[in-house]
Amino acid sequence: MVDVDPTRAAALASQIKAVSERIAAVGKGRNVRLVAVSKLKPANDVLALVQPQEFGLKPQLHFGENYAQELAQKAELLPRNIQWHFIGGLQSGHCKNLAKIPNLWCVSSVDTLKKAQLLDRYRGEFISAFSSSSPESPAPEKLNIHVQVNTSGEESKSGCAPGAETVELCRAVEAAPNLHFLGLMTIGAIARSVATTPENENEDFVTLREQRDLVLRELGLGQDRKLELSMGMSEDFEGAIAMGSDEVRIGSTIFGTRPSKAEAKIKE
Repeated sequence: MVDVDPTRAAALASQIKAVSERIAAVGKGRNVRLVAVSKLKPANDVLALVQPQEFGLKPQLHFGENYAQELAQKAELLPRNIQWHFIGGLQSGHCKNLAKIPNLWCVSSVDTLKKAQLLDRYRGEFISAFSSSSPESPAPEKLNIHVQVNTSGEESKSGCAPGAETVELCRAVEAAPNLHFLGLMTIGAIARSVATTPENENEDFVTLREQRDLVLRELGLGQDRKLELSMGMSEDFEGAIAMGSDEVRIGSTIFGTRPSKAEAKIKE
């Protein structure tokens, strides 16, 4: 059982309310998805934000995790209506277990054809097996996918190179029967993030926006088809929203300083 500490819940509610207000102020009426990045934070913190009604807030349902095993453990412990995002570096060995988490909503770090193919294969197998064993229950949905683009060109960063490499991976994801191509994601250079404000445009965000437009043209997607931009974190989310981001991934501004991985607990 996961318990919620009332004092901690009140602090988290206050912090997410402040972040949501900042998002709304910059978004100017646009619907910008907030993914609360709960990596290395206990499931208790997540549950506090899923059930914040006593503080007059709507439930927060989109949560991001960087580690596949941690995501799987929290998904087992916590309510099924949570919409999980895997936002960490994706390894081929993660794909099978991730694809079989029923309420995994999005994988935001797909950067190779092999990983896309594995996610498609295993999600398809999971949907088929679930439908056979529980024909009266709604089957898990296709996996939403963000293709990660290395907009900064840093060797330490994951992601496709802008241009043909990005276009071809997006084409493959679009064609995969058990995946839904949701859009593009970048992390970008730290120095550019720190310097980003609504008035000072981030070069990485400019590049991602250009890649989105290129993919729309090259894949011949119609005008009614929207491809998301997932860009912006705690340091730069207001500037990212000003540049058209549809999703921001915010962790420490909501949850506070993270413990080391060795000290982190799944449940307190």
